[in-house]
Amino acid sequence: MNWQDKGPATAAIRAGEPRSAQGEHSEALYLTSSFVFESAAQAAARFAGDEPGNVYARYTNPTVSTFEQRLALMEGTEAAVGTSSGMAAILSTCMALLQQGDHIIASRNIFGSTTVLFNKYLGRFGVDVTYVDLTDLDAWAAAFTPRTRLLFAETPSNPLNDVVDIRQLADLAHAHDAWLAIDNCFCTPILQRPAEYGADLVIHSATKFIDGQGRAMGGAVCGRQEQIEEVVGFLRSAGPTMSPFNAWVFLKGLETLQVRMRAHSEHAMQLARWLQQHSMVETVHYCGLPEHPGHALASRQQSGFGGVLSFVVRGGQPAAWHVIDATQFLSITANLGDAKTTITHPATTTHGRLSDEDKVAAGIEPGLIRVAVGLEDPEDIQQDLARGLDSL
Repeated sequence: MNWQDKGPATAAIRAGEPRSAQGEHSEALYLTSSFVFESAAQAAARFAGDEPGNVYARYTNPTVSTFEQRLALMEGTEAAVGTSSGMAAILSTCMALLQQGDHIIASRNIFGSTTVLFNKYLGRFGVDVTYVDLTDLDAWAAAFTPRTRLLFAETPSNPLNDVVDIRQLADLAHAHDAWLAIDNCFCTPILQRPAEYGADLVIHSATKFIDGQGRAMGGAVCGRQEQIEEVVGFLRSAGPTMSPFNAWVFLKGLETLQVRMRAHSEHAMQLARWLQQHSMVETVHYCGLPEHPGHALASRQQSGFGGVLSFVVRGGQPAAWHVIDATQFLSITANLGDAKTTITHPATTTHGRLSDEDKVAAGIEPGLIRVAVGLEDPEDIQQDLARGLDSL
């Protein structure tokens, strides 16, 4: 079956490794650390890469391969590779494709841990980073140096839902012989396929919406075959690979990803409109709202607006903490993409390791609250938030 001419939802359910001789309907879970060869010659050929097939579960496993094939088809890329977490996907990409003296341009409002990885760890090995405003293409263009090799952005961004024109950013990167990597965690390939707009690499934290129920850690890198082979080479030696069990969990998540992302988007839109009307809410950041500065662009390059929004309450951090603590069933946790709605205070959690100056530059205000809207009844989510908002 040629799955490339099928839709992403069909690929998410059907594509991948063929059935074994057992004829299983659900994908098999291969919990084995190694694989047996028919002969010494075959073992040598497999280890040398001269013959396709499984070698060692640190970097080859049928369950993981099925997940990788499905995700690549959904993203419209030539290949994909699974990693142990979303941060491992970013680290592996940088370690495989960059070297000492290279330069990264990144949006200022990327995930806090990504900023720490770039500044504290890649910087030790001579990789420099320049941060720019996500939506300011002139700032991206001005930041290039002869050593620039990678542009890195999240769109929509976490937690402000800022949106960048992927096509223009890709054209800018390619004009300077650089790659563009897009973190597609918020949208997943159901709502956005960055490769269609010229992105070279698509990064995922499968821990989030791809799993969808907060069960397992994992990540992925999607891109052209030669790029992914380089990342696989790093994983083979360094080991931050995806476990077979987690890959099996993610395969189950992919099967329901389309219906979940539509529901997350619908619930988030309803909540965003409700928050706009509350007297104690200063600003709502959700690119699905027509008032959001990135709405028109998001409408063009996304088929939906996702399940994550943020809002600023009047009264700064004390008010934000009051609203969070007043909830009775929303989960106070920094994870997102779960069937359960989660709520967090970015300035002291996801972006807590940033300096005060960097927080201001990234728009992380003391009164900012992020909500990853789940699949509960939207009216119940509103009522839980109203407990704190109404008593400010």
